[in-house]
Amino acid sequence: MRKVIITDSSLRDGNHSVKHTISLDSIARYCQFADKAGVPIVEVGHGNGLAASSLLVGKSVNTDEEMLTVARKNLKNSKLGIHMIPGLATLEHTRKAIDLGVDVVRVATHCTEATLSKSHIEALAKANVEVFGVLMMSALITPQELLEQAKIMEGYGAKAIIIMDSTGTYLPFDVQQRIALLKSNLSIAVGFHAHNNLGCAVANSLTAVEFGADYIDGCIRGFGAGAGNAPLELLIPVLEQSGFQVGISFQETIKEADNVMDYLIPSAPITTPINILTGLKKLFSGFEKPIVSASKLYGIEYSSLIFELGNRKLVAGQEDLILEVAQKLRKK
Repeated sequence: MRKVIITDSSLRDGNHSVKHTISLDSIARYCQFADKAGVPIVEVGHGNGLAASSLLVGKSVNTDEEMLTVARKNLKNSKLGIHMIPGLATLEHTRKAIDLGVDVVRVATHCTEATLSKSHIEALAKANVEVFGVLMMSALITPQELLEQAKIMEGYGAKAIIIMDSTGTYLPFDVQQRIALLKSNLSIAVGFHAHNNLGCAVANSLTAVEFGADYIDGCIRGFGAGAGNAPLELLIPVLEQSGFQVGISFQETIKEADNVMDYLIPSAPITTPINILTGLKKLFSGFEKPIVSASKLYGIEYSSLIFELGNRKLVAGQEDLILEVAQKLRKK
């Protein structure tokens, strides 16, 4: 059986859904579970990654150092991973994170801006750090354009390329096209990160693996931005029953899927009408709460706001424009 490596993004992507308020005690407890269950990589941090805490995208209740220190203390076997976006985090931030015990660094850019990762990936690769390139908002460009961006990151020294369906837009055929193309044209590993806006997160993840993906992201109970991610407790049995080796204890995971409701997740993600609309309009899953707030503030239909934001092709980091667009819609 071919082995698939799962990265658990619950303690990073899940922070989006609780406004970056996951407690240090919750991080410690969840890491203890993940380590015991055999989760290969546990990603920890602010929803937008290393050094992202700000008024614009949300202040974190804990510092990066606090979160990573607690996670490292409780991960004896699992690797500790971080997500970082050049422009939010610097190489100095990343080096400090590595000093705190980070094993895997995922350098993420917008799907058309791979060149922004150059100094980060090159420096980390030179230092023999396990560094991955991540292409966010990948539904906004064609498969061929995505391949061109992936090749840029491969050229810098990335050990893997992770495609993020940040908008939850993909259907299985979309995933098949992209993963198959990358696997045929890259000499490094390929991974996939799903969101569940159109209800396809698990199906898309399975399709990615069937067409060669080496890495898959998941979150306990789907705990993540918007409609959430591919649930870890579903990914494990679905992949194993499809003939792939995962190496994570299903018994421990299914038990923890109940336990987390008491200490980590206020309510499990569901697919709402807003999630469906943002998925169809290819908007970042984390925009759900700002869209709801802006719609209420200016007394407009959230569907009108979503369509206008989609037409403008807003991406993560442009949260301030949501209020501006909502205000203009009210005046019409």
